[in-house]
Amino acid sequence: MNPEFLVAGVVWYVVFLLSTTCHEAAHAWAAKLGGDLTAFHGGQVSLDPIPHIRREPFGMVIFPLITYATGGWMMGWASAPFDPHWSERYPRRAAWMSLAGPGANFSLSILAGILIHVGIWMGMFRSPESVGFMHVVEPAAAGLASGAATFLSLMFSLNLLLGTFNLIPVPPLDGYGALGLFVSEDVARRIQHFGRSLGVFSMIGLLLAWQVFGPMFQPVFFFAMGALYPGSGFGS
Repeated sequence: MNPEFLVAGVVWYVVFLLSTTCHEAAHAWAAKLGGDLTAFHGGQVSLDPIPHIRREPFGMVIFPLITYATGGWMMGWASAPFDPHWSERYPRRAAWMSLAGPGANFSLSILAGILIHVGIWMGMFRSPESVGFMHVVEPAAAGLASGAATFLSLMFSLNLLLGTFNLIPVPPLDGYGALGLFVSEDVARRIQHFGRSLGVFSMIGLLLAWQVFGPMFQPVFFFAMGALYPGSGFGS
């Protein structure tokens, strides 16, 4: 492995860790607000990644490093515990809990966009001639600005991807749980129950969602680029 690949891997992992930690902490915080203290007592209402790593060490450490080393792309997962009896008793609150994770990712993406424009205003960055997942903004010079540009590019793109992917309405993704906001409480309760009853079979839905996600994400990404750089033509 060359040094550039290793440095990029470190940046990838820091952004991945930040993004997944915020996603799960948002789930845990929303559950706490809704009356379920399961994740709170497990330490997941925290931006400290350690409690989240302890819960999912394979998904948050081993698998991301393996996928990056073998494919140059970091994938992984995390989770926050919740009380299923609480979710059936309060299906609307459980739906808001589901929506909180993607909401955190979109918030991080927006924050990255703001910091990108601050960097451009300060002369640290410049808008790119072409864009890509790791190339949302260009550094004005080598050194610290280059690392910051890569970090913010990944923070923008990865959180846009995580937020969008998790909104696909199939179990076990958050978009499925969020369906309870648009139906009656009785139907929302059935949605919660059905999603849990699938068990390991819900992984089929996850795999199918990932297969169709590529063509779905491309227009989302370029729409976001158009919003980040109005008048640039990236969104057209």
